[in-house]
Amino acid sequence: MLIVLWTALGVGGATAVGALIGFLFKNPSHKFNDVILSFAAGIMLCAAVMGLIVPSLEYGSGGWPVLITVVGIFIGAVVLYLIDKCVPHLHKFSGIGEEKHPNRSKNASKVLLFVLAIAIHNFPEGIATGVSFGTGNTADALTVAGGIALQNIPEGMVIIAPMVAAGISKKRTLFIALMTGVVEIIGTFIGYFAVSVSTIILPFALAFAGGTMLYIISDEMIPETHAHGNERASTFTLLIGFCVMLAVDFFLG
Repeated sequence: MLIVLWTALGVGGATAVGALIGFLFKNPSHKFNDVILSFAAGIMLCAAVMGLIVPSLEYGSGGWPVLITVVGIFIGAVVLYLIDKCVPHLHKFSGIGEEKHPNRSKNASKVLLFVLAIAIHNFPEGIATGVSFGTGNTADALTVAGGIALQNIPEGMVIIAPMVAAGISKKRTLFIALMTGVVEIIGTFIGYFAVSVSTIILPFALAFAGGTMLYIISDEMIPETHAHGNERASTFTLLIGFCVMLAVDFFLG
């Protein structure tokens, strides 16, 4: 339980680390953002596959472990899709994708919607971290947690500039950024206790969590990193991130 607590704090705290770094970079270039986010996407992709989806197959029982995993992946993705229908896409309010308007939006309400979208996306990531501990395999759990934490650093960085540009004070900006990390901590404990109460749902829960991560990578992270002419650099950086996490998983396992 103690390691779950420290992991939850580490995953949520990574957003705060990214937020603090964000204060140091007033106007980071598109290429810098794309490369960092692509590396994080590669990390998350490997963590989702090796730390969640493969264990889902391994812990599956009965004659339909593959079906349970596939259904779990798709339900996880559909849930994230429905969430996306209710909140704005990140790039709509980040200002990063609008070349004619490089400055962040001055509309505080839109910026806060953007931050709300990040917070909502953090919740299933926290659940994924908590669920991964249900396997009892600490190495797999730390792989997932490490991948999500590394992704949270650039995520924390990109939410700072829009809020500051909208006129929100630095103290309030930091507080809001910290709250997006707290959401992830809450999700971690919900995921952990859910599978602790009923290990029967573990294979499905692992696949569900993996599906949410795959959706975030494909729907949000990769399109954002390929929107500014840095596709080649982003692709190879994603592969580097994937391989780094693959090596970490191999040596931890």
